[in-house]
Amino acid sequence: MTLYRDEGIVLRTQKLGEADRIVTVLTRRTGRIRAAAKGVRKTKSRFGARLEPFTHVDLQLYERRSLDLITQAETLRPYGEQLVADYPRYTAGTAMLETAEKLTAEEREPALRQFLLLVGALRTLVERDHDPRLVLDAFLLRSLSVAGWAPALDECSRCGDRGQLRGFAIAAGGAVCARCRQPGAATPAPPTFGLMLALLRGDWEYADGSESRHRVECSGLVAAYLQWHLEHGIRSLRHVERSGEGTSLSKERA
Repeated sequence: MTLYRDEGIVLRTQKLGEADRIVTVLTRRTGRIRAAAKGVRKTKSRFGARLEPFTHVDLQLYERRSLDLITQAETLRPYGEQLVADYPRYTAGTAMLETAEKLTAEEREPALRQFLLLVGALRTLVERDHDPRLVLDAFLLRSLSVAGWAPALDECSRCGDRGQLRGFAIAAGGAVCARCRQPGAATPAPPTFGLMLALLRGDWEYADGSESRHRVECSGLVAAYLQWHLEHGIRSLRHVERSGEGTSLSKERA
């Protein structure tokens, strides 16, 4: 067995046997891993509380044929403690964890940029400087960009025209002009395009000054675009939806 060390964010856990757990972690160097943590469900466990979702943790592991084995765990920052009492922020964070796992489909494939995005997004959530749904949408857009699926937002995804954009066609790759717009495409307001672009670029001054109706429209488009590319839903987004002001996930799949 090879001993190695890495830091990561705990994405989720599941029961294994009587007292053990399988812990899924997005790590800085190794990528997404699944590892066994022995005895962590016992009340006297040395590091059970350190292996909960949202925890930024430093791990020592043995590499094995099936599940790696966690032998040491040290907490670097317990984001969950700061999120669990705030429902909108907790549900936004949960959607981030689920998205990060699904966008790193291959185990043990390096995913440094996705790891750094997740750490930054969780830190921003707990700092409480921005609306949690804005933080989530920014994370989703940037994660899609890292995965190679960034939507076109300031030019037509079909012809490249930077003129007035009239629609948002998910299957076409984002914004479309009046000439390229097909029936069924969503027709977001121009400030919604501006908000999506601001979130992708990290322009928080613009994002924080946006109107609620444009935030709702942005969230629906981002969620629909993400789930179209993943080809299945992000279950956590249903709970984020309930925490917003009438937010609804767009069903547009043009």
